Amino acid sequence: MQGSANLNIMMKAARAAGRSLVKDFREVENLQVSMKGAGDFVSKADLRAEEILSEALRGARPTYGWLAEEGGGEDGEDPTRRWIVDPLDGTTNFLHGLPHWAVSIALEHKGRVVSAVVFDAAKDELFWAEKGAGAWLNDSRIRVSGRSKMIESVFATGLPFGGRADLPETLQELARIMPTCAGVRRWGSAALDLAYVAAGRYEGYWERRLNAWDVAAGMLLVKEAGGLVEALDEGRAPIDGNILCANGNLFDGLAKVIRA
Repeated sequence: MQGSANLNIMMKAARAAGRSLVKDFREVENLQVSMKGAGDFVSKADLRAEEILSEALRGARPTYGWLAEEGGGEDGEDPTRRWIVDPLDGTTNFLHGLPHWAVSIALEHKGRVVSAVVFDAAKDELFWAEKGAGAWLNDSRIRVSGRSKMIESVFATGLPFGGRADLPETLQELARIMPTCAGVRRWGSAALDLAYVAAGRYEGYWERRLNAWDVAAGMLLVKEAGGLVEALDEGRAPIDGNILCANGNLFDGLAKVIRA
C-alpha cells in the first residue's frame, strides 16, 4: 500500500525518532530524568525524539501548525493543517525498562485527522492509516475484532496514578465491566491501546483525562479499521481525551456498562 507524500514523511519521521528512543532505551538506567509532576516524567530521550520529529515534519511542511506534548502548540501559516505529536507515549514504561511505548503522529486537516502513524519501535510495529484508505500494520491490512460477546472480550483502559481525583470513578467502572468480560488490561500507552483495538487485539478501550496528542493518531486507526469512536461524556469530542471505542458488535454493550 502506497501512502500519500505526507504519510511517507510521517513514517520516516517516526522511524527516525524510534531509532533514537531504542538507543536510549538500552541505556535507560543512565538517563537524566526530571519530574514534570506526579507520575509524569520527562527525559532527555523524550525531548530528543521530539526534536527529531520537529525537524523532519516541520522541515518538510513548514507552514503547518504544531501541537506536541513537550513543545506545546503553535499556529502555522496554513491554518487548516496541524501536526499533532507525542514523541514518547508510555514514558513511565520506558523509564522502567518496559518495552511498551510508541511514537504517535497525526495530521489534522480542517479539524479532522486525515493521516496517522503509531510506531512501536521496541517491537518494530508500524501502525498507520489514512482517511478512506484503511488501517495497516507494517504491510498488512488490519481490522477490528469480530467478537460479539462481552464475556469473550478483552478491553483496555487507563488507571489513575499519583492520587488523581478520578480514582473512585474508575474503580466503579472496573467493578461494572470486569464481571461481564474476559479481562481488562492497563498497559500504559493510550496510542498503543487504540492501535491494538484497530488490530483486533483488544475488543475495546476507554479512558478519561487524556490529551489530543495521546489519542489523535489512534482514533483514526480505529475508525479506518472499522471500529467506532465516541467521547465518553456528551458534549465533548473524543480528541479532547475522553474516549470510548470498540468494534461495531460490542460498542453499545461496552458504552452501556461504562456510562452507567
